[in-house]
Amino acid sequence: MASKVSSALLLLSILMSIQLLVSAGNFYRDAEITWGEGRGKIQEGGRGLALTLDKLSGSGFQSKNEYLFGRFDMQLKLVPGNSAGTVTTFFLSSQGEGHDEIDFEFLGNVSGQPYTVHTNVYTQGKGNKEQQFHLWFDPTAAFHTYTIVWNPHRIVFLVDNSPIRVFNNHKSIGIPFPKSQAMKVYCSLWNADEWATQGGRVKTDWTLAPFTAYYRNINIDGCAVSSGTSSCKSTGSANNAKPWQTHELDGKGRNRLRWVQSRHMVYNYCADSKRFPQGFSEECKRSRF
Repeated sequence: MASKVSSALLLLSILMSIQLLVSAGNFYRDAEITWGEGRGKIQEGGRGLALTLDKLSGSGFQSKNEYLFGRFDMQLKLVPGNSAGTVTTFFLSSQGEGHDEIDFEFLGNVSGQPYTVHTNVYTQGKGNKEQQFHLWFDPTAAFHTYTIVWNPHRIVFLVDNSPIRVFNNHKSIGIPFPKSQAMKVYCSLWNADEWATQGGRVKTDWTLAPFTAYYRNINIDGCAVSSGTSSCKSTGSANNAKPWQTHELDGKGRNRLRWVQSRHMVYNYCADSKRFPQGFSEECKRSRF
């Protein structure tokens, strides 16, 4: 009997593994390397992708499709050691002067100092909504999952499924919110030592080049847009709704957000009175949740 149970459990495990492989994203299918002259390489049969930066150029890729709302997961292993001046990115963006954008940017630093995770939200070409954090683990030692959840109600930034930031839709009080322009996923590794590391005071050590960041397991569950038509024709239907379409923080999520922001936030535009002497944006006065 025990043997039959073990066999059944093994079969179930295999079937679940196959299902995960089928549903997982693939860089050959979902993305295209757009710049870098060979410095970007798809690996592991499409499961992984490496971006390289040297003194001549960085590299980058983008999703083949564009999306209007969705959940976007990406695993990253960042540049190890002295990564000063390097910026590794994972973000959503539309195109044009009045573009929308949702940013994860990872600002490297000298050895022994933590990466700064820079987040921002642009609407109609205007940003100035930066929040920055130091990670509570070594992001260069192993892959970690970074997630953007974007629906008509809010944008949630997550690290290993822990929320670090929520940007709510406050359009009712005149705060623009990105909800009409489809966006693609963009990722890149580039040199930004003019500003990224301690305000540009620490420069890239090119004797350590080339620098490499690794991406793995791209996973997009969103409303693809083609010729102005969304693949989510019934996003408001309860029968067809996906969790990301109504995603909001529960009590556990709110507690985790408080923990991250109290211990690991290093910059908040809603607290920078020198930068905004005229007063903070109205959403700063509203609940963070």
